[in-house]
Amino acid sequence: MPYSVLRLIAAVGLMTIGSGAMYIVVVVLPMVQEEFGIDRAGASLPYTLTMLGFGFGGILMGRLADRFGVFWPVLIGVFGLSSGYWIAAQAGSLMSFAIAHGLLLGLAGSSATFAPLVADISFWFERRRGIAVAIVASGNYIAGAIWPPIMQHFSATYGWRATYSGFALFTLLTMLPLATLVLRRPPATAESVPAPSTPAASGTGVPVFRPRERSPRELLGISSGSLQTLLLVAGVACCVAMSMPQVHIVAYCGDLGYGTAAGARMLALMLACGIVSRLVSGVICDRIGGLRTLLLGSVLQGLSLMLFLPFDSLASLYIISALFGLVQGGIVPAYAIIVREFFDSREAGIRVGLSLTATLVGMALGGWLSGKIFDLTGSYEAAFVNGIGWNLLNGSIVLFLLLRQRRWRRLQVAAHPA
Repeated sequence: MPYSVLRLIAAVGLMTIGSGAMYIVVVVLPMVQEEFGIDRAGASLPYTLTMLGFGFGGILMGRLADRFGVFWPVLIGVFGLSSGYWIAAQAGSLMSFAIAHGLLLGLAGSSATFAPLVADISFWFERRRGIAVAIVASGNYIAGAIWPPIMQHFSATYGWRATYSGFALFTLLTMLPLATLVLRRPPATAESVPAPSTPAASGTGVPVFRPRERSPRELLGISSGSLQTLLLVAGVACCVAMSMPQVHIVAYCGDLGYGTAAGARMLALMLACGIVSRLVSGVICDRIGGLRTLLLGSVLQGLSLMLFLPFDSLASLYIISALFGLVQGGIVPAYAIIVREFFDSREAGIRVGLSLTATLVGMALGGWLSGKIFDLTGSYEAAFVNGIGWNLLNGSIVLFLLLRQRRWRRLQVAAHPA
């Protein structure tokens, strides 16, 4: 088996286990709310801090990976996750529970198993980079497909504290061996060679000229900072919309009288379908590029969100949850592809980290905001409308960038007809 494929498998395993923190807290949300006697927005705080830590930790871990390779941030993540689960299990108040999630499970834990791994795998595949990135990013959704039912079963049987303690040991025993498989640094590639083009000796002594990377200024007519800012805003917007079903579907089903177990199954179904979506989107991304793939996912996500408004029967919620998973899974990986298409590869870790952090900030903001809207209105209808509005903002930014790219190409052709 080629080492790149083995590394891909290890990265998927690390992300699948490492992403469990963002789903276990969703499953235990009703139990935590009852135990600590708090409202829905307060019960959403641990999830919000987890996603914020997950996001901002991704920037730090991405920078660390750029300098020293992905192994060291992953190793930090293993111990951050294991200690975070253990400390959260001992929490005597909502605040200590939430802090353990934000600092250990998010900032020092899960963050190391997301953005750094996505950026790293892009160096090991060239012709099939889109599908490789999509496969690794699918680890996040594989986690969402398998962990909620498992966590719900053990939490209902043994309590959420015992479940957290068990997962602390599980992460340590499974992730350490996988971490050793990503110890090797990425190979030198043509894309990692700085501009301008320089000759390099080949095995036959013939100079090989490697292509110079082009900047956002050359490709879009805007600065790197402007493009990064637009991607950050787009990332927040798309994931505020995405978070509404993912964070609150368990509580939503409980409120409708269907039970939290049904909600956990819907979440698992949603994210299992998201795996299919991410893989298909990876193939699409290799054909049409990151921006077009992101726009396609944004449009379909908005349409599927609208279906939650008129339909709330048990059967229809299962169908819509599956549909939602099938259409939005490719959104987040598309940001990594866009970064690799428009930015210097030597900045891949930090740029991917920034972009994916924005999506996680969006998930954190959306999870809390939806809970707050529920507390104010007594239902989730307004929260779904809020998500649709944020989704429109995301789609507008991506459409602007696509139109800008097309217009800039025409101007370049007109200026240099040869």
